Amino acid sequence: MEPDAHSQGEAQQRADRIRAFRGELERLEHEQVLVLTSEQRSRLDEHLDATLRRLASRFDIDTTESQKRFSWGMRIVSTLGALALCAAVFLFFYRFWGLLSVPVQVTLVVLLPLAALAAAELAARRETTLYYAALASIVAVGCFVLNLSVLGKIFNATPTQNALLAWGLFALALAYHYGLRLLLIAGLACLLSYLAATLVTWRGVYWFTFGERPENFIAGGLLVWAAPLAISHRRYPDFPPVFRFIGLLVLLGAVLILAESGSASYLRWEDRSVERLYEVVGLALSAGAIWLGIRRSWSGVVNLGASFFAFFLFLRLYRWLWDWIPKYVFFLLIGAVAIGLVALFKRLRARMPA
Repeated sequence: MEPDAHSQGEAQQRADRIRAFRGELERLEHEQVLVLTSEQRSRLDEHLDATLRRLASRFDIDTTESQKRFSWGMRIVSTLGALALCAAVFLFFYRFWGLLSVPVQVTLVVLLPLAALAAAELAARRETTLYYAALASIVAVGCFVLNLSVLGKIFNATPTQNALLAWGLFALALAYHYGLRLLLIAGLACLLSYLAATLVTWRGVYWFTFGERPENFIAGGLLVWAAPLAISHRRYPDFPPVFRFIGLLVLLGAVLILAESGSASYLRWEDRSVERLYEVVGLALSAGAIWLGIRRSWSGVVNLGASFFAFFLFLRLYRWLWDWIPKYVFFLLIGAVAIGLVALFKRLRARMPA
């Protein structure tokens, strides 16, 4: 017997498997492949219904497809509500900030994230779906960002990239405490920016220019992608795909920008030579991502690698052929290559383990 789930994510996955199992069982009975007796079917339905009731009462999961669609709508609404509250806090400060004394200003910016944290914890203890907890957590992160920014201006502190580190760690702490993937993405984005800015400062350049060199993000992308290999996520099994997707997206995105604009590279070569180098690197990395994703059954890695492989291949074809052949022939060739890639990816998909 499968053990009880230990998190809402695991409970939802089991409920989805039960729903899929029932659908396939009905099809098998309709095709006369597997026909259960009335007693067996009754016992099975009772067991499955009891399992769903137990999971729903403990984790408040979605047991039907319509409930899942409704839950997605609730997540979107809660996220938009959190962003609206963050905007309201910012506009409040912008409107009344000059009328407040410095002690009142400091007190407000310190208390706001603490109040949002208290609201998130209270909501998490009263509900299992975490809609309100997620809303309050996003507001807490927004208030914390405002906290450091405002305190820095009040005390005339020099801006540094360390604020990105603090924001990222705060967002990750809330993400792991409540199991929120949106805050995980926000935290990873801040940490990637911090690492890129730190690399810039090591060269004696102002940290705020870290976005001008895409190569600053390559090391961070690799680290984020490899993090699930070293960090166990038994409590949150849906976090590793986020790490792999964000890391690979940042890595291949940086390489794609360099393949398009060699002048943004640290390499002191001719721009065209840099672009050709990164085109080859991008093709190799995306092909490697496809191979590894197939081998490890990482569908997100396979899809992202396939998308970037197509981008790099089409970019290479454009550089080779755009000025040499008629435009209609070029697009006809692109269509033929696309058909070939679809056939190739279809064969690769068939090789993925079930």
